[in-house]
Amino acid sequence: MSEKELYRKKLEAQLDEWKAEIDKLKAKAQGADADAKLKMNEQVKELEGKLKEGEKMLSEVAESSDEAWDSIKEGFESSWGSLKSAFRDAASKFKS
Repeated sequence: MSEKELYRKKLEAQLDEWKAEIDKLKAKAQGADADAKLKMNEQVKELEGKLKEGEKMLSEVAESSDEAWDSIKEGFESSWGSLKSAFRDAASKFKS
């Protein structure tokens, strides 16, 4: 398995974790009072936006050739790190 494929699998696993986290947060929002529910639903939408960004990035990795992957890997890893951080920040709003 190529390095690109291993990386793609890693990204898929991360996206699956995020989907599960969003599902948990949606369930938590269902049990909240009306004001909290509205706020939580806004935060869920923000998280779903980050998830869509991640899915788009995963698609770009999958579509790139192995040769192209070698040249874009560093920039992609930086972008993915920023996305992970943004997702964590958005998810942390639920804990406050």
